[in-house]
Amino acid sequence: MDVKENLSRIEQEIQTACTRSGRDRSEIHIIAVTKYVTADRALEAIDAGIRHIGENRLEGALEKWEACAGQASLHFVGSLQTRKVKDIVDKYDYFHSLDRLSLAREFQKRSPENHVVPCMVQVNASGEDSKAGIAPEELPDFIEELKNYPAVQVAGLMTMAPFDENSEKTRPVFRKLRELRSDVQKQQAPHAPCPHLSMGMSNDFAVAVEEGATFVRIGTDLVGNRK
Repeated sequence: MDVKENLSRIEQEIQTACTRSGRDRSEIHIIAVTKYVTADRALEAIDAGIRHIGENRLEGALEKWEACAGQASLHFVGSLQTRKVKDIVDKYDYFHSLDRLSLAREFQKRSPENHVVPCMVQVNASGEDSKAGIAPEELPDFIEELKNYPAVQVAGLMTMAPFDENSEKTRPVFRKLRELRSDVQKQQAPHAPCPHLSMGMSNDFAVAVEEGATFVRIGTDLVGNRK
């Protein structure tokens, strides 16, 4: 599996989605999710032109940080135990799964002085019991509470859509997240500028782009799962 060839194909799909939806390609960033591959594969992705690396396991996150720090923006995209915050707080550029105040408190406690962590608030926009995240109706109060943790900046919202071979069925979930972001932005809270939408994976990223994604998280289709 050639990362450069995969990236070229993904870029074409993103550009097509941008054309359909009237978006500027520069608004969308590809995160190569390297959960199942080695640090060498992550470096291969960087050499191919990727500028964002995503990890969702702590062990992999530390490995990729050692290999890739300074060469790409690093995103932690998985769930994280509160007691593990100390291990990534000053290493990763974005945290995509802020879903409880205990995590915000720990980021506040563990962050170096004057260090701010750009976070995506994870929202369960599909309403599935199996999905993590804040319920949409709880989001306004959660955002309001986060003003008490100046080490945390609400850089955007994140969601995971249900897997469906027909990616069009994920559109309502992505549209819902976009609408929720608009509601957050209307509040003009200094701690929650919320410019980003982290949504869309290998099977549905084109639909996510059409609905406003600024970060798409692509793993297997980009870097594979065994190297």
